[in-house]
Amino acid sequence: MLLLLLFSVLCLSRYTLGLGQKSIVSFNSTNGGLQLVGGSSTPSILVDGKDWPGVIRAANDLAKDFGQVTGRNLSVSAVNGTAGNTTARASVAIIAGTIGKSAFIDSMVQSGKINVSQIRGKWESFTTQVVSSPMSGIQQALVIAGSDKRGTIYGMYDISEQIGVSPWYWWADVSAQQHSTIYISNGTKVQGPPSVKYRGIFLNDEQPALNNWVRDNYPDVSGRPGFNSQFYSNVYELLLRLRANYLWPAEWASQFDMDDPLNEYTADYYGVVLGTSHTEPLFRWTNEQSSILKGPWNWLTNEANIRQFLFDGAKKESPYEAIYTMGMRGLGDTASPSINASVLGDIVTAEQEILGNVFNTTNVSSIPQMWCLYKEVGGYFDDGLRVPDDITLLWADDNWGNTQRLPLADEIGRAAGAGVYYHFDYVGGPRDYKWINTISLQKTWEQLHLSYERGAQQIWIVNVGDLKPLEVPINHFFDLAYDMPMWSSPNSTTQWLLSWASRDFGSAVAQEVASIMDTYGMLAGKRKYELVDPSTYSIINYNEADTVLEQWQNLTTRAQNVYNSLSAAAQPGFFELVLHPCSAAYTLYNIHISSAKNNLYAQQRRTSANTWATQTLNLFNQDHQITQRYHDLLGGKWNHMMDQTHLGYDWWQQPMRNTLPPLMYTQTSEMSLAGNLGLTVESSNGSVPGDSIYNIANSNFTQVLPPMDPYGPSSRWIEIFSRGTSSFSFQVRPTVSWVTATPSSGTLGAGGNNTDQRILITVDWSQAPSGYTIVPINVTSSTDYGNYNAPGLRLPVNHTTVPASFHGHVESDGHVSIEPEHYASATTSGNISYAVIPGYGRTLSGVTLLPVTAPSLTGSTAPKLTYPIYLFSQTTANVTVYLSTSLNTIPDRPLKYAIAIDDAAPQIVQPVPSLPVGSLPTAWNDWVSNAAITNTTKHAVTPGEHTLNLWALEPGLVFQKVVVDLGGVRRSYLGPPESTRV
Repeated sequence: MLLLLLFSVLCLSRYTLGLGQKSIVSFNSTNGGLQLVGGSSTPSILVDGKDWPGVIRAANDLAKDFGQVTGRNLSVSAVNGTAGNTTARASVAIIAGTIGKSAFIDSMVQSGKINVSQIRGKWESFTTQVVSSPMSGIQQALVIAGSDKRGTIYGMYDISEQIGVSPWYWWADVSAQQHSTIYISNGTKVQGPPSVKYRGIFLNDEQPALNNWVRDNYPDVSGRPGFNSQFYSNVYELLLRLRANYLWPAEWASQFDMDDPLNEYTADYYGVVLGTSHTEPLFRWTNEQSSILKGPWNWLTNEANIRQFLFDGAKKESPYEAIYTMGMRGLGDTASPSINASVLGDIVTAEQEILGNVFNTTNVSSIPQMWCLYKEVGGYFDDGLRVPDDITLLWADDNWGNTQRLPLADEIGRAAGAGVYYHFDYVGGPRDYKWINTISLQKTWEQLHLSYERGAQQIWIVNVGDLKPLEVPINHFFDLAYDMPMWSSPNSTTQWLLSWASRDFGSAVAQEVASIMDTYGMLAGKRKYELVDPSTYSIINYNEADTVLEQWQNLTTRAQNVYNSLSAAAQPGFFELVLHPCSAAYTLYNIHISSAKNNLYAQQRRTSANTWATQTLNLFNQDHQITQRYHDLLGGKWNHMMDQTHLGYDWWQQPMRNTLPPLMYTQTSEMSLAGNLGLTVESSNGSVPGDSIYNIANSNFTQVLPPMDPYGPSSRWIEIFSRGTSSFSFQVRPTVSWVTATPSSGTLGAGGNNTDQRILITVDWSQAPSGYTIVPINVTSSTDYGNYNAPGLRLPVNHTTVPASFHGHVESDGHVSIEPEHYASATTSGNISYAVIPGYGRTLSGVTLLPVTAPSLTGSTAPKLTYPIYLFSQTTANVTVYLSTSLNTIPDRPLKYAIAIDDAAPQIVQPVPSLPVGSLPTAWNDWVSNAAITNTTKHAVTPGEHTLNLWALEPGLVFQKVVVDLGGVRRSYLGPPESTRV
């Protein structure tokens, strides 16, 4: 990862400020070109008064953006666009306009001063260049020419972004860096058309956060939150600055144009295409279906009234640019019991007739239409329902970022194409996830790259819930949608993060911020916060819980250090985008892990259980303080945006109030029946001496450590702790000189902060005998043990060796754990090869086949990954492959892989069963909860060197981890850490 970041730094000049697009702005004169700001003349912005109103409005944004950077706004002149009728006269100007709408632009095209041949007639494209003497009275001008309304708007916002104004200047309070001079390089820049035609968000306004924030800032409408045109103006501007163009408005608590008749007009004025969600056909909002429609929302019994209802919805939207949602579902985002494939086909036919009547045409092909195959609707497609080719097929993911179906070869040629409905936020099973950002950008890249290459290029829309906590994944989503070829590399996420960090926080901290957010994405993506609980990570095995918590602690410290280094103006934005999610997540993890330790230590009757209970309560209060800090920021600008509960889930739906996990307390005024001293070891829930369900096999006084060998952890641990009312001293003495305990002695008190001591056990392998040995370790103390024997301790030691000629992963503790990117060899098959996606998955990276359009493969035609492994066991190994949660997007080509050890016949595994679209496997809840699919195969093995062979037989499958269990794998969430490689 560090090498990738260093490489990205070298490429930073290419991506700085424009997030991947060609830069023409600089802040010094080293590149020559036009000095736009800082010279003897202050430029003005010139637009044709007859251009699109949205273009003129965006020109005023550009003028204010210059003010954010230089301290002085530019002036805007919207005049009759003839060369002889300009009221503005200056040596330098910015001239912006749309081909065919701006006489300024058309005049320069006609005179040959600008060439628009590369953008004319293209969708949302623009060109910028410096032009000398563009018209009378102006010596030089930066000319921005757009192919259409949004092309011109994007061209102006492109300059805004390059001078340092983030699209998130208002929504995330990202401040612009100050500059006194701005230069524009010579040459011509051409940008567009976008990779995906329609690129949008769905404000799925599930309460509480966005609803409460809107109520705080805008007047209610008929007892509902006031999602009015003032609110949406900020949304529309954000979308355009992000080079997006499409919106599904808030659904559950509003009725859009019924709440504010200006909502639709304002969208068109800005230049945003409106749509409605999968459950709102022909612009009839969810709440209207029960409050305005005459009769029930049932096509079979109320067709006439529904036809008129839908006609009225389409009619009111017809003056504006829109995509019309086709089809029909039940009330409130449910399946309709009265609809099947045949009935839905009749409904779509009727809806096209309605559109024909609204637009007075018999050919509705030019009217953008979309059919979203969400949940049960996909089943109608599988049942044979086909809609006309002039309706875009919008394929839905599974609500957890896994696309369920993509265009097949015979569907690529459909006139209206296909698209993807994706999720960054969801309300539903197995658990809501809508508190703060849990999105892996690498997973987003993998799924959307797959979608794009497979032909879903007409519409991309993503459910963003409240919008606010998801700024980074939203920005990433739109950059992919706008220019997927720019971000086509599997390691592009690293490059994107560096570019994003440089734009929003400056090049001085960009590398560190990018690294922080890259790490954040992996840590957050291990499991949704709402699904984390005290049992998720193991307290006793592989140091798992402590390791994960330490990662969060280190990340939060790094984020705090960057925050401290920033100017006061930059700190609010950094807090919202980086520091808050890190510190909030760290606190949540700390709560659950502290609670888990409290419960375990109480079961072991430790005095310190009460300390951990107190710490958990303190962390619970800290969680609230972090929320309150967010709400108090900038005078309460974002009050309520963190209202979402996130602790205390007991079913899929949100809890009504944050609650702590159960805590346990030990009676510290009384001594344990087994005396003051307790002892436990790594991988054990039990403690000795004394009766315990976990110690029965060892007569309730002996603990056995996990085995040690030269290829496993460098140390094991034991813990000695107080279980009584008096202090005591202890000594730990291994019975052989080549085993060491550190510290080997100490004194523990009956209370306070000195009640527990972790002791590390290490082995000097240069002195240890070969083979298997059990080493007794004597534990003595100054206290007695009640009616029980003194504690006993045993350390199994297995001094194994591998040949010097072997290179690969080595068995330790009865297993081999492999990160797939650490293969010994990876073959190719024609142009098909394996690629590593850095930062993908739960532990290190993902390995997948490229190109994603590759055909089905067999063991003889697929590229092969090989992993040399050295084993000391003779047994039947259970080999578990950890995969991404990807689904079968080609029905007759389900995802498959093959696995074999040495020359054994490969075992073919289909991890995801073949099911109709919209149906999910019975294990799906576990898969998405765990952020991984696991499949286990059995293989007979003998001691010695072997080769584990792995083949991906279909593109779209991503390997995350491989674990060879030889009988020693213990319970954990992430599986054993990677084994030693020699």
